[in-house]
Amino acid sequence: MKLTAEQEAIVNSTGNIKINAVAGSGKTTTIIQYAKSRPASARILYLAFNKSVKLEAAKKFAELGMTNVHVETAHSIAFRYVVARSNYKVRAHGYRTHEIAGLLGLEGTGEKHAEYIAANHISKFITYFCNSDKQRVSELNYLDVVSDAKARIFVSAFYSYIERQARILLAKMEKQEIEITHDFYLKKFQLQNPALPYEYILFDEGQDASSAMLDIFLKQDATKVIVGDTHQQIYGWRYAVNSLEKVDFKTYNLTTSFRFRQDIADLAASVLNWKSHLEDYRPIPITGSGNSSSAQTKAVLGRTNLGVLLKAIQYTTERKDLKHLYFEGNISSYTYADEGASLYDVLNLHTGSRNLIRDELIKAMGNMDELEEYIEKTEDVQLGMMVEIVKEYVKEIPQIIRNIKEKHVPNDEKEKAEMIFTTVHRCKGMEYDAVQLVSDFITEERLEKAVNENKEENNKARLREEVNLLYVAITRTRKILHIPEALLPDNYVSASPDIHVLKKPEPERKKSNVTYEYDSYDKNSYYTKRELGTPKFKVIKGNKTGTPKGKENSAGQPWTAADDAELTNMYLSGESIFSIAKWLSRTHGSINARIKKLRLKDQAED
Repeated sequence: MKLTAEQEAIVNSTGNIKINAVAGSGKTTTIIQYAKSRPASARILYLAFNKSVKLEAAKKFAELGMTNVHVETAHSIAFRYVVARSNYKVRAHGYRTHEIAGLLGLEGTGEKHAEYIAANHISKFITYFCNSDKQRVSELNYLDVVSDAKARIFVSAFYSYIERQARILLAKMEKQEIEITHDFYLKKFQLQNPALPYEYILFDEGQDASSAMLDIFLKQDATKVIVGDTHQQIYGWRYAVNSLEKVDFKTYNLTTSFRFRQDIADLAASVLNWKSHLEDYRPIPITGSGNSSSAQTKAVLGRTNLGVLLKAIQYTTERKDLKHLYFEGNISSYTYADEGASLYDVLNLHTGSRNLIRDELIKAMGNMDELEEYIEKTEDVQLGMMVEIVKEYVKEIPQIIRNIKEKHVPNDEKEKAEMIFTTVHRCKGMEYDAVQLVSDFITEERLEKAVNENKEENNKARLREEVNLLYVAITRTRKILHIPEALLPDNYVSASPDIHVLKKPEPERKKSNVTYEYDSYDKNSYYTKRELGTPKFKVIKGNKTGTPKGKENSAGQPWTAADDAELTNMYLSGESIFSIAKWLSRTHGSINARIKKLRLKDQAED
């Protein structure tokens, strides 16, 4: 095969190197050619990021007859060295918050659900330690990775208690009193300072390596190659570090993408320029050399599981003719939060059906207000989104999910799907002919506001990753991109027929015999509505830019009497929190807090 000049330079290099490769630039192909050019007798380790990448890479090396290349993940090696040589039992999915509270015998401190809030932070502290390169828990400051104000107040007040209990739980795993986690045996492997029997080690997706993985890699007596994309780091929530920036190896670049054309490359580069709000950012060149003309595979791609689920609900409600769809990964996982609570658990709490709640944490909550308070103190975004979906759809949820599952095709029939639904994390390394983005990614406006409110480095790191998520999402397409207008960079203009800016209103959720007309067009690309003849709330005509007057910069602003009047009018008329938030240009949390302040729930019940 013919290689580019950039690829040739990498294949012919010597010594330790790092490769910064833009999306779709053929980094796996380049690494395979690098390995192929080494002596057939050389023992080579290819470190893949996850199991699916490992299987795909192993297949490619086998097809080339390269039996001297061993393909592993960091966890698969650690498992052989630690678990297979001991009596440890591995817990497949880790420990849930309520289980940790039980194992450690945590008790409340007078603050409501303090034992569960503490257990949540103990779990995160352990994950932080196991993914670090530190020898002891005490060498870390867990507050360095806690950003929410309420969560920081709680952790600061109980820091020594949380740290002590984290050490106790780790000791229980070490003594085999309880099952160990995947994070635990990888950490134990790192602490053993293993010497791996390879002459070359090729570390793929290095931008998402944990400090523990990087420490193991750097200590090996082998020629080391680390490859990735600094702008595709999206596992900071798992305490990954951008290894490409931390290793002092000679740098090579792959700047030509064979996946998409120049119009997508330009848009992706424009989004990356948002990082100039965070740091002294140096733009990178991206050349788009893709030439796909197919529009076979179509995907809806979101930031979060529940954001994707919400779009699937809207999509299937609007498209009655849709017969087949597919969710990357297990479809049921899209209805669960990371801690194990399901959408149905939150729904049953909301409706008062406490006997149907299965998750112990949700069962411990007295009502939705208590759950929302817990969410604020633990930064549990997934649970927060569940609450929003439940409030929006209430008892329609079971039937809606049944309808989606009836249309879902199995893995071996994925090609039948008329639409694939997935998150950025699940489709890492994948590509589709046409991609439609969900509107749950960060916008440039929100980014600037978040930076101005909190200039601390851990907040900047989180925001940097949010920009990366949108970049990864945009670069999954081979040809066509449907993108909400709110996600476009400021002053961005494209004449490309392959970039479709979404400006249409969201589909109506409920069937109704009432006719609606659409009036003003707001900054988030949604139309406001009113019933013809009998307005549910006052309609404010749009200005020349199509934004409702007085609503341009409501987020973060003090509530006025006029705002309260509009909120009251809309809420008591049955408008959803989603609709109210969009109309008033405020966050869902802000709307819910104001509803509590004005005691509107009491009025609605009356």
